[in-house]
Amino acid sequence: MSSVVMVRLAMVKQVSVKLASVKSGLARVVGAALLLAATLSSGPADAVPAKALVPVPAATRSLMAAKDMDPRAPILIRAFKKESELEVWKMNRAGRYVHLKTYPICRWSGQLGPKRKTGDRQTPEGFYSIPAAKMNPNSSYHLSFDLGYPNAYDRAHGSTGSYLMTHGTCSSMGCFAMTDAQISEIYALARDSLNAGQRAFQFQAYPFRMTAQNMARARTEAHLDFWRQLKEGYDRFEATGEEPAVGVSGRRYTFAPYRNPAREAAAVARIAEEKTKTETLIAEGAAAVRVTYADGGMHASFAALAKRGAGSLGTVSRPETLAMAGREVIVIPARTTPAVLLAIAPIKPDFLKIEPTTTGSTATAALVGTASGDVRALFARASLGGAASMSVPLLTGSAAILPPAFHPHPVAKVALRGA
Repeated sequence: MSSVVMVRLAMVKQVSVKLASVKSGLARVVGAALLLAATLSSGPADAVPAKALVPVPAATRSLMAAKDMDPRAPILIRAFKKESELEVWKMNRAGRYVHLKTYPICRWSGQLGPKRKTGDRQTPEGFYSIPAAKMNPNSSYHLSFDLGYPNAYDRAHGSTGSYLMTHGTCSSMGCFAMTDAQISEIYALARDSLNAGQRAFQFQAYPFRMTAQNMARARTEAHLDFWRQLKEGYDRFEATGEEPAVGVSGRRYTFAPYRNPAREAAAVARIAEEKTKTETLIAEGAAAVRVTYADGGMHASFAALAKRGAGSLGTVSRPETLAMAGREVIVIPARTTPAVLLAIAPIKPDFLKIEPTTTGSTATAALVGTASGDVRALFARASLGGAASMSVPLLTGSAAILPPAFHPHPVAKVALRGA
């Protein structure tokens, strides 16, 4: 073979290598959206259904840009059963998860509380991790991803069940059911983040928004201890915008401290603040309420459509139960009057004589003497021409008992005569 021919062959090989490299690069770019679905499909890449390749809507991409989010950044999802809402959070360029969008849930089933066994129709509560392998582009419910139930906590409690999903089609047997349009967008957001390198996204499933007010309302519930565990994770995320590091020990959820000391301090402060708020609400007489369901619920916007018989929702599971969804049962009524009516003053105080000047009026006078440090202000109240009494309750039948340790020095408990 001549040297000229050999040179030409070498040139052809170089061109072929370059073309192959270009093709490979183009294939990676064009196939980025296909990667996740293709790897999950049991067939070749061209068998991936078009529904799994739908891009994130332009309006949502614009929203991401406005919130300083890279479209490929990690996501986190929270779901709330009572409110029937699903939130997508996405990490911004500062490295903090920020709320992106809230989607109304079309249907969930069961009662508030965790899932315990196969067939109980309960939609799970807890912390779940969803890798690419849990995404299903070939779902018969349009699109779906498996929550990963039972997780380590569920298994520690002997809980059984499988195939608990977030999917399209407004029908639930323990799943978070969305509309097809909603799951298409949620699936695309998850797909793009997983394609970009997120190993798994966290799914936080709650009975309700874990506020101090809701925890006070739920204080008589059988699931309260479990819900308090969920609230710690909820508070950690609320305080920091960082995914809580969830573990299980002693059949309980545990949360590792954040590596960033400032974020850990913020989380600890938030947890303490919320605990104090809850205790204060209970002490002030907040009602204890149980919320009941015949079989789960749906967002109010969808419930209104279902009530009108709108066909846009398609098949809705057990629609006859929706009329009984979210009924509130008062377990402990709210206390609207103070439990104790009394004044506290030093031993043997002198009282000012109350001298009203207008017939039929009442007057209020401050007690003479130094008030106990436990009381903000001291006042005596009496009827016309009367004086404060050391023994008669302000309200007939009322009483007040305070332990001696409550006061820094001996005091007299003074119940005031009513006007």
